[in-house]
Order: sequence, then C-alpha cells, then structure tokens
Amino acid sequence: MGGPAAPAVQLDSPISPYFQYCLNATDTNIVPESLERVVSHVKILKTIVVLLPVVMSASAANAQDLAEEITELRRVLAEVRQDYESRINDLEERLTRAERMAQGARRDADEAFEIAEQTAIDQSAGTSAANTFNPAIGAVLVARLADLDNGWEDIPGFLPSGETGPGSSGFSLGESEINFNAIVDSNFFGNLTLAVESEDGETEIGLEEAWIQTTGLPYGATVTAGRFFSESGYLNKFHRHADDFVDRPLPYQAFFGGQYIADGLQGRWVVPAPLLVELGVEFNWGGGYPATANEDTSPGAVTLFTNIGGDIGMSNSWQFGVSWLSVDVKERESGVPGDSFSGDSDLGIVDFVWKWAPGGNPTLTNLKVQAEYFHRSEDGVFGGLDYNDDQMGWYLQGVWQFAQRWRGGYRHDVVDVDNGSLPMGTILEDPGRSSKRDSLMLDWSPSEFSRLRVQYARDQVLPETDTQWFLQYIMSIGAHGAHEF
Repeated sequence: MGGPAAPAVQLDSPISPYFQYCLNATDTNIVPESLERVVSHVKILKTIVVLLPVVMSASAANAQDLAEEITELRRVLAEVRQDYESRINDLEERLTRAERMAQGARRDADEAFEIAEQTAIDQSAGTSAANTFNPAIGAVLVARLADLDNGWEDIPGFLPSGETGPGSSGFSLGESEINFNAIVDSNFFGNLTLAVESEDGETEIGLEEAWIQTTGLPYGATVTAGRFFSESGYLNKFHRHADDFVDRPLPYQAFFGGQYIADGLQGRWVVPAPLLVELGVEFNWGGGYPATANEDTSPGAVTLFTNIGGDIGMSNSWQFGVSWLSVDVKERESGVPGDSFSGDSDLGIVDFVWKWAPGGNPTLTNLKVQAEYFHRSEDGVFGGLDYNDDQMGWYLQGVWQFAQRWRGGYRHDVVDVDNGSLPMGTILEDPGRSSKRDSLMLDWSPSEFSRLRVQYARDQVLPETDTQWFLQYIMSIGAHGAHEF
C-alpha cells in the first residue's frame, strides 16, 4: 500500500520546521491547506528580498540629499550671521560717532535751554512784539547761619583780592541774584544779572552780568560781548549758588577774589570732531581782580582756553580743560597806602571733571569728581621794590548723590606762595607754610528749586586751626536755565 515513503525535504530557512511538517505529513487533508499558506509566505519573502535593495538604495540616496541640504543650510546661516554681525558693527560705530558728536552740542544745548523757553513766549506774543515785556525773569535767594571760632579776611602771602574769607558768625544773607534774559532778535540773545548782597549791615546791589551773545554764526562759532564770567578755570563760569559747597575753594579766593569777571569780548569755537573740542579767547578791559581797570585801546588782560570732553560708555562722562590768563597790572592795591603792585601777572590753570551716573540717569545716584591746579608768576614792582613771586594752589573734591535728593561731599583745598625775602614786613611776606582746609558737606533738595545744606570745615589758613559750621539755604524763583557741564 503505497510503496516506499517519500524522502523528507530539508529547507535552510527560518521556517524549515514548518515546511518539514507540511511536506512530510501523510494526512491528505492537512497537506494542501498548509502548503498553500507556506507558498503564500514564500511569495511575501521573495517580494521583500527583491524590494529590500531598492529601499536601501533609496534611503541611502535620501540620506545623501539630506546631508547636502544640511550643509547648504549651514553655509547660508553662516552668511546671514556674518552679514548681520557686519550690520550690527556698523550700527555700533554710527552710534558711537553720534554720541561723540552729541558731546560737541552739549554746551550749546545747555545755553539754548533759556533761548528755547523764551522762543515759546515770543511765538505766542507774535513777531510784532518779539521783545516787548517778555524777558524770562528769575531770582535766587541765598542765606546762611555760621558758627566760627576765629575766621579770617586775608590769605597770608597774597594781596587782598575782593571777596575772601568765611565771613563772620551768625545769620547773614548770601549773594542773592535777580536775572533777566530774552531773545533780542534772530541774531542775538541778551542776559542781565544783578547781585544783591548784605555786608556790615548795608545792602549792596551790583551788576554781575550784562552781556549779549550771537545765536546765528556758522561753523559752531559764538561771540559774547559785555560783562561775563570768564572761562578761566572750570568753576569760574558758574554762579555761586550752583556750587557744591558753601564757599569757593581757596585758589579761587586767592587768585580771583572768588570769581573773575571780564568786561570785554569773548570768542568761542566748537570744533567739529568726534569729541567735544572747544577753543576760545577773551579780551578784558575791566577791573575785576586780578585785572585792573584799563582805559587804553588794547585790553589789560587776555585769556586763552580750551576744553576737551567725551563719554565713556553710557554711564561716564569727562572734561579736561586748560586756560592761561595774562594780565598787565597797573597799581593793584594792597590795602596799605603806598604798597601796590604793577607789572606782569601770568596764571595757568588745569582742570578735570569726571561724572558717573548709572545708565546715564543721575536721578537716583551719581558721582562727580572735580579738581583744578593753579600756578601764577608775577614780575614787577611792589612798594617801590623789584618783586618776583610764584604762587600755586589746587583743590580736589567729590560729591556723591547716594539717594534721590540727598548728596554728600568732601573737599581739600590748598594755596602756597614763594615770594622771596624782599616783601618781608609787608602783606606779601612769605608765611613759610601752606594755607589749607578740609570740608565736609551734606545737602538735601526737596525739589529742583530748593536746597538745604550743612557744612563742616577744618580751616588751617592761619597758623591756628579754626573749626567752622555752616547751615545754608538756596531757593530759586521763576525762570532759571540749566548750567553747563
């Protein structure tokens, strides 16, 4: 029945046991159905085997295309980054240039504050009444209460120079002022300042400033004519109520009598440069100390000055200045009959100011450091004797606004002389020592129009040390323009 059995079939595949079962089975009912499923599986496997190289080839091609696309994207991204970095660098350079040029306009902007304020009045009043009853009017009221051990009026080794010394103990009115200013027309601006002062129980009114100034000259040039504060030194051009201490530093008292005021002409030019560069010259025919009144055609005193300044980042600004004052002195009085000086007086001044405000905003906190050095040489005749001397002085001060409306400051100021032996027995006798002071101050400003200040000074102008206390108020009424840097 049936003869010899069919040989068993061996397949080298993952499903060979299944094939063995199907092919070697003797059950006719099972073999066909199982074989059919096997054949189906084999067809599927053959299809996979055929398609697998194609799929792998397509995947490899796609991977290569993707790699090339990534490389291209990286190249484009690098080009875009380089282009934007170049644009950013260009913008930063333009911003730096703009900031430096803004420094050159700072001085004119400060002075233009008053002009702009008055322009609004002029326009509202109409062109037919451009300067009728429309000056900006302001007043500054200053007074103090002082407690001094001794005090002094003259600095040893220096000629009396006007307003020197700490004054006397008790309450006294300081130098209050009344100011008028307005646009004259499209070419000129005018300013008048009267100083009101009480001394020895008498009230005095003096003409402090009376000048006109050009407003339309080209190329950054400005001309001022009349009575004005000289640009000799840094502090001299400011009104005293704008000072950071109750009194002026010793060098200003010794060399300028507190403040050098010129009667004449001033020319100033702001150089078009990345930094603030300003050049100027003054001609003085007036008698404000250290000059003497001159009725000649040529001026009795000449001042040359230059200022250079700029910004460092957003938070720091600085200014460096040099000035030279040459005076032809004619009988400068000493207070003693017959003792007067005539001759040449040359004074050189170097000043530096640095200001810091976080982000350029001084509202909450800021710091200001200020210093000046003076050196004067005089050669001539004093009291009928040949006279030649060298005098020097300097001061350094810092003022820190540590909170909104609150400031504290420290100042050290020194003057010294080398007058030789000829003036012995006179007011110019060399004291053989320096005159110096150390001052501390604290002030509070309830608003931009008012300030209260307390100051302590350890005064060593005279051989005996003097302890000095001051309480001062400064009140501003009406229009008052911004001050320079």
